[in-house]
Amino acid sequence: MLDELKKRVCEANLDLFAKGVVIFTWGNVSGISDDRKYMVIKPSGIGYEGMHSKDMVVVDVDSGEKIEGKWKPSSDTATHLELYRKYKELRGIVHTHSVNAVAFAQAGMSISALGTTHADCFYGDIPCTRELTSQEFMEDYEANTGKVIIETIETLRYNPMAIPGIVVRNHGPFAWGNSPENAVYNAIVMEKVAEMDLKTLMINPAAELKQYILDKHYLRKHGRNAYYGQK
Repeated sequence: MLDELKKRVCEANLDLFAKGVVIFTWGNVSGISDDRKYMVIKPSGIGYEGMHSKDMVVVDVDSGEKIEGKWKPSSDTATHLELYRKYKELRGIVHTHSVNAVAFAQAGMSISALGTTHADCFYGDIPCTRELTSQEFMEDYEANTGKVIIETIETLRYNPMAIPGIVVRNHGPFAWGNSPENAVYNAIVMEKVAEMDLKTLMINPAAELKQYILDKHYLRKHGRNAYYGQK
């Protein structure tokens, strides 16, 4: 069942590990089937070394029940499901505990758009959610993590595909994209621009990026008349 998607999701997880964005068991990648009925996700607590596509877990998107797999799905499964149910554009989701992005989450700060590297991928600041309440933590932590991400996106009224990531207060980054591979790319870029921000703000706490630079760099890659690359 969903063998090709399992292979792609497994390879996406291994790519995160190979690029040093995750260590131990700290993270997960998921992908959704074309009919959006099933999600494939990394198993909970399983290390990346030696991980195989047969280790991936299939979950019913509507019910959240495991459909196939010898392992339990990631403990973040409910967060992924909340996002897939809300945003039909999402085809892959990544969660990591990458050091620099987590630093912003722990500080309760957005990752500001300060340069063109950021603008090439994210059309504005990468927001930080509010803190979950004690009740939200205790009652349904993982699902409520997804809900607070959605709350942030809806409150700020932006296109989640234009800013394909967020940091959850006191927790860490989530990224997404139009495929598991694209979500991994966005997660890696988020970590790199978080590192750039930290260094930039140490040198110049007043650093900023003008809107016209943000517009130009984002739209030349993603706009209607995009011309970046071999198009």
